[in-house]
Amino acid sequence: MVHDRLLPEYRSRGLHRADGTNRVTEVVEKKRERIARRQVDKFDARRTELAIATLHTLADLGYARTSLREIAQNSEFSHGVLHYYFADKRDLVTEAVRQYEAVCVTRYDEVVARAETPAQLRDEFTTMFFATLDADAPLHRLWYDLRNQSLFDETFRSDVLEIDERREAMIWRVVSRYAELADTAPSLSSAAAYVLMDGIFQRALLYTLSGMPDAVAQLAEELPGLFDRIVAQR
Repeated sequence: MVHDRLLPEYRSRGLHRADGTNRVTEVVEKKRERIARRQVDKFDARRTELAIATLHTLADLGYARTSLREIAQNSEFSHGVLHYYFADKRDLVTEAVRQYEAVCVTRYDEVVARAETPAQLRDEFTTMFFATLDADAPLHRLWYDLRNQSLFDETFRSDVLEIDERREAMIWRVVSRYAELADTAPSLSSAAAYVLMDGIFQRALLYTLSGMPDAVAQLAEELPGLFDRIVAQR
């Protein structure tokens, strides 16, 4: 190798160590590692870009009715490009939902941060809770589609559980802050509080997709009352 031929010159410059290694080799190896990391980073960044770009197509079609080829036909990307970055549609759907949920799990953080009273937190949370149903119903549907698929396909399960844990933590931040503002403590576990909130959200989503605004409005009226049931009464 070139750096081996130049070894005497580098040795004379003090670049060759007593243990037989030399700094030139280390520099070469570190450069290779940096190049490899950049290639991995570029690949991951492209995966993320493609997943986000195809998110609405996935949300419209659903998991069962799609393939990589069908997704490509309904997007600006070729089947070959999608297949290069994703092993199959399961890989693409999981990445797309992961990227969407990474944003979703912080949606209530501003409400939590600015709330000064229990009532303010409860009311602003309720407003945002139902507003996102109108804005992003197809995307929420894709998440529940993926979660249902995990009951049958265990290859989804670890990803679904990871996303579900982050969603649970999102709800727990709201519940914990509400209890703190009310000078009390949660009366339920994090898991139980999440199941209650998520159950209402999923039912409201079904009503929204079914064109049942009165049923959604009824849930919106009842949700605030749930807060006092998930914290200890003083």
